[in-house]
Amino acid sequence: MTDVSQQPGTILPKGQLIGASLGPGDPGLITRAAWSALVSDACWAWPTDRNGSSYALAIAERAGLIAPAQGLALHFPMTRDPGELARAWSIAAGQVAERLATGSDVVFLVEGDASTYSTFGHLARAVRARDPRIQVRVIPGVSSFNAAAATAGQALADGEEPLAVFSAPEAMRDLDGLLAHFDALVLLKVRPVLDALIDALAERGLLDAAVFIERVGTPDERLVRDLAALRGEPVHYLSMVLIRRDRGRGLGQSPVLAPVTPGSGHPARQP
Repeated sequence: MTDVSQQPGTILPKGQLIGASLGPGDPGLITRAAWSALVSDACWAWPTDRNGSSYALAIAERAGLIAPAQGLALHFPMTRDPGELARAWSIAAGQVAERLATGSDVVFLVEGDASTYSTFGHLARAVRARDPRIQVRVIPGVSSFNAAAATAGQALADGEEPLAVFSAPEAMRDLDGLLAHFDALVLLKVRPVLDALIDALAERGLLDAAVFIERVGTPDERLVRDLAALRGEPVHYLSMVLIRRDRGRGLGQSPVLAPVTPGSGHPARQP
């Protein structure tokens, strides 16, 4: 039988780029869909830091899986320098596109969920910029803040409570505005502003409404309810703070009523 892949002019079908969400750290949270992608014949790709370690790969390894010998370790620097980032994305996209051109699917390992503050979205855009014909598939997963709420033993949001998810540095620009509009806040990437956040919550009497979670679902998971104890302490990049205020908008609760305004004869609903 003739191998058509060796015939001159033969164009192989391109592989599919798959973002496999693995959850935040506990291998038990890997979905059946992600597991199926991992144990398929697809090539694995995973992000690494400057030391060559990979948080996402470690989740798969804790599940008992072994990375294929021909896997792609892609380095993405932790920097805001646009030039350095552009070079890194270009190199990574080139490696992935080259593998896809052989007809092999590429499964990119993602901690948490691939659609939430994920490297995968950037990679997919860079790869498709090289070839718009490449098909991209996203396998959703458990996000870190859903897992954190479960670890803390509390509802993330309930009933009619509004919920917001923010990068903590961005949230600090208008913390009072967010607290006024949302009963529940998820603040991700808290490391660079943790002390300022602790002080801000203390000033507003909200330390008891907040909980800190670091590396949720991993062997190094840490949950701290006394945020004041974290002042000046180094924390991991994958850290967050959950803030939830009970304003009576939860399931089966009546809206909390403010004191009657003199002369109005009517109580005002608390915002």
